[in-house]
Formats: sequence, structure tokens, C-alpha cells
Amino acid sequence: MPRKIILLAHNIRSLWNVGSFFRTADSFGVEKIFLTGYTALPPRREISKTALGAEEFVPWEQQDDPAKVIAKLKKQGWTIVALEQAKKAVDLATYQPPSRVCLIVGHEVLGVPKELLALCEDIVHIPMHGKKESLNVAVAAGIALHRLRQ
Repeated sequence: MPRKIILLAHNIRSLWNVGSFFRTADSFGVEKIFLTGYTALPPRREISKTALGAEEFVPWEQQDDPAKVIAKLKKQGWTIVALEQAKKAVDLATYQPPSRVCLIVGHEVLGVPKELLALCEDIVHIPMHGKKESLNVAVAAGIALHRLRQ
């Protein structure tokens, strides 16, 4: 049975990152995107420019409170996984994803808030080999979705 994936994007400032999520979600067969907190919503020209229309057919839903979305998904049998640099995060390359996973990505600078990390079953990170300590959130989400789809 193919893996099912949901993306939850929380407090994303950049409309272009949101657009990229839609385009990438389409590419990797993401079931749905939850846009939470103050993440920008379609329709917006900036989102459409990056999404290339994917925001028109990738299912999405806006919710203010991501904790409520997480609680509902857990009851439905989804495993909640944050993409974040944290002490207990495991290398994405060695992570064995479950059959139903909700990937959480967070604010471009602040990341996934601690209160949301506490609700996650797993935390994964992408090892950095250069001088920079992080990737753009849309790029990181793309890498993680690719790995989860394998």
C-alpha cells in the first residue's frame, strides 16, 4: 500500500514558499495541505506564480490552531512528524516513515514551535554539510517529501 502524506505548514511568512509547497505537494502526491497560524492563503498572485496552478487542485484547508489539526489527525491514525533541527531529531536519511505521516514545517526563521514539537511522535532533520545551518523551508520540505515518498 502506498504511503499517505499530509503537509502542515505553520506560520509561513513567504507567499512564494506557500506556492512552492503546493507545487511540491502535487509532485509527491500529498493528500492535503493544512495552512495554520498566519500562513498565507490562496488566492494570491505570489502563491499562484510559484504554485503554477497547483493551489487549484491540491486539497488544502486553513486552520488557526495546528494543535487541533494534530489531535484530529492522531485520532485518524496519522503519525505526526516535524521537520526541525532539535536535540532528539533523527537523520531524515535513516528515518523509517510510517504508512500515514503528517509532516510539519514551520516559520522560516523560528521553525516549528516547541509546543508543536511536543505533540509530534517523531522529529527529523536534514544534515547540513556546508557553512549554513539551515535550508529554505520550501526546499527542506521538498527534500523531506521526496524521502517520505520513497
